[in-house]
Order: sequence, then structure tokens, then C-alpha cells
Amino acid sequence: MDRGQGQARVLVAVAFLLLTGGAEQRQLPIRESRWLKTPDLLADLTRQPVECIAWPRNAKARQSAEIGRALFRSPLLLGGQAARTGLSCASCHRNGRTNPHFHFPGISGDPGTADVTASLMSEKRGDDIFNPKPIPDLGGERSKLKVVGTPRLRTFVHGLIAEEFTGPEPSSTSLDAIVAYVSALSPAACKGAATVPITLGSKLSDVDAAVALAGTAYASRDEATGRALLAAARSTLGAVDERFQLPGLEGSRQLLKEASAELFELQQAQTPALWTKWKRDWPQRRRALQSAEPRSLYNPAVIRKLLAQS
Repeated sequence: MDRGQGQARVLVAVAFLLLTGGAEQRQLPIRESRWLKTPDLLADLTRQPVECIAWPRNAKARQSAEIGRALFRSPLLLGGQAARTGLSCASCHRNGRTNPHFHFPGISGDPGTADVTASLMSEKRGDDIFNPKPIPDLGGERSKLKVVGTPRLRTFVHGLIAEEFTGPEPSSTSLDAIVAYVSALSPAACKGAATVPITLGSKLSDVDAAVALAGTAYASRDEATGRALLAAARSTLGAVDERFQLPGLEGSRQLLKEASAELFELQQAQTPALWTKWKRDWPQRRRALQSAEPRSLYNPAVIRKLLAQS
């Protein structure tokens, strides 16, 4: 059996495992639950580590870090198998931190580990040796990070995207932005509670930020970054949709579908009329979605009830 056939069989096995996970996970439409091995699934799906970020004071540098933050959360940045399964940088590094309960078939050994040279995700770096390593906390102590410093970090991030995950070649702006975001993460910025709730409002704010940044990118004739940011916004809408996949919330899902379609139109053509349409329609949809949040899987009580039925 050649390497290509072996990789294909692994992909089939992974797809089966993701679709036929534990009983409680089958009850949840949230994809993230399929790659979590945790003693408290409810906690992991309703809270995440606090984001330890010290935003640059320079306006241009801050904008770059904000772009990086949006792309960091987009599976399309990594492309390939990662994009197809919904994995982004934030899957391993929740809120820019770590994920002690991350457990992806064929990639992880113990929870919180990942094999960065797995053939499953990359034909370029795959070494056919299963050697998962602990996922580092990007907002933790710098002495514990493998790579620090802009030049080395930029090379490392490029290799991660283009080789480790066989993703599309990132634009110079996108690459600089990811480096700017990761560099802005700092333990000195970690104050107060260790975790924060996962809310619909925070996700919709991510959509707002990505779309606004896309508009700025298009205005400066950086179409590649604009398209990537709109794709990131659409990915976030898709993640929101997962938490509205319950009876009685069909109307909310339709609103999400319509919003995503409008963003897709903007990816295809930049016209004042399309931007006006988005700015007119989105606030109403946003309010309607937030009014339905208590009935969605953003509500811990709703998740708890669903888990109890499994």
C-alpha cells in the first residue's frame, strides 16, 4: 500500500470517528464537541480561557493584529483537511491560549496534544511517525514557547500554514497579521478570571470586526485580505449556526443563511449597493438572533438538558 492509499484510509477512519463519537457528542451539532476529550463537556462548550492580549498602541499595528485575530479563527486559513473538518488555529489555541482537552483522531495522543508532522494534515511534513506534543499556551510564559521574535515567528507561521497543513499560500498581509496577533498575546495581559463565557454576542462581534476590517482592506485595494476576512466572517456565522440547530430555531438559521449569502456576494463583487444592503440588513438580523439566544446552544441550560437526554 502506497502512502497516498494509507492517507486515504486514515481520512476515512477519521471521518467515521468524528461522525460516530461518544453518545453525548452525537446529540450535539457543535463540531468542536467531536474533538474534545473532557471530563466536563458542558464547561468546555460554554467557557473558554480569557484572551491575554495587549493591543498595540500604534493604530496600524493594532489593525494588523485585529486582522490576524480574525484569520486565526478561520479554518480557511489552514485549508485542506483542516478547513474541511472545521479546524482553525483557534481549535488548538482557544482564544489564543491552549486547549487541554483537544483530542482529534489521528492527530492527538493524550488530550491537549497534537502531532504537527501527521500525514493526515500534510503530505509535505508528514513523517509517518506518531509523535504528538503538548499544545503550547500562546498567551503563557514566553520561555515556554518554541518560537518567539518576529522574523522567526513569521517563518514558523508560514511553514505551519503552507506545509504543516498544506494550506493556500498566505498573502504577505495575512502572514504579518497572524504574527502581529500572536505577538500581542502576553501573560502580562491576563488579569481577573481565568475563563470567560462563550456567548452569541462575542461571536457576532467577531463577525462585525471581520466585516469592518474587510471593508477597510477593500478600500485600500487589498482584495486578497478583504476576501479572507469575509470568509472568516462567514465561517463564524457557520459556527453560530451549529448552536441554532434545534427545533423551533429554523427562522434564526434562515437569518444566518441570508447573512452568509450577502457576504458571499460581497466576496464576488464590490459594489456600494451590496455594502449598503449589508449595513441595512445585518443589524436587524443581529437583534433577532440575540433574542433567540436563550433557546439556543449558547445557553448552558439547553446544552445540559440535551446532554442529559443522551
